[in-house]
Amino acid sequence: MAPSLDARQDIVVVEIPKLGKEAAVKAIKEWGQPKSKITHLVFCTTSGVDMPGADYQLTKLLGLRPSVNRLMMYQQGCFAGGTVLRLAKDLAENNRGARVLVALFGDGAAAIIVGADPDPAIERPLFQIVSASQTILPDSEGAIDGHLREVGLTFHLLKDVPGLISKNIEKSLVEAFKPLGIADWNSIFWIAHPGGPAILDQVEAKLGLQKEKMQATRRVLSEYGNMSSACVLFILDEMRNLSSADGKATTGEGLEWGVLFGFGPGLTVETVVLHSVPITAN
Repeated sequence: MAPSLDARQDIVVVEIPKLGKEAAVKAIKEWGQPKSKITHLVFCTTSGVDMPGADYQLTKLLGLRPSVNRLMMYQQGCFAGGTVLRLAKDLAENNRGARVLVALFGDGAAAIIVGADPDPAIERPLFQIVSASQTILPDSEGAIDGHLREVGLTFHLLKDVPGLISKNIEKSLVEAFKPLGIADWNSIFWIAHPGGPAILDQVEAKLGLQKEKMQATRRVLSEYGNMSSACVLFILDEMRNLSSADGKATTGEGLEWGVLFGFGPGLTVETVVLHSVPITAN
């Protein structure tokens, strides 16, 4: 017999902040600034609802300043990797000197520091977040649902989720990249939430993408599976590491512009336009 929801809840409310700490410590170390410079914390998880939340626990575990501005997000689902980047971008750009620690937990833990006007003597940006937007796909109600029940968090997906995403994805791309004069989807790098091979296959087919466009995405899916919202940060890390190892000129596979997509309950889509950074400048 499976442990009760209470027993499992008692485990995750303790362990999720610990996993968040592991990811955050790595991010802070690479960032190069003291943790006292962190002004905001955004924590997003699909497990362990509690009060005070994982944001409070992570603040304590890391020894952050008690005046850090915290935002706790629960039960957003697989699109939330884009959501937290959108929120962190707004916080960083509207609060001079802000440095936002973003922590995500799904079936994996990831963390990243987001800020504006980096100090070139210390901080080494990996990507620039140029724009970010969210939309609900038409005729998609009930396509992806999640419900907290005694057995745990249950998910329900309709069979046509890959079709819904692939049918509507170009509209999001056009809206995001038209201001930049970009309409060739093979000219940009790709970070897409890997909800499953069928989604990636149908997006590739619909847009005529070259197979290598989803290389980093498929590698993360193969090695870790669908980790919910944390996936896209794993893919960002995979892409910049592969780009460096392959001798590419930029963190985005040698390309200048790219897109990060999050797909999840709603059916909700997050679209984030990224600008890569020259690897020699890192």
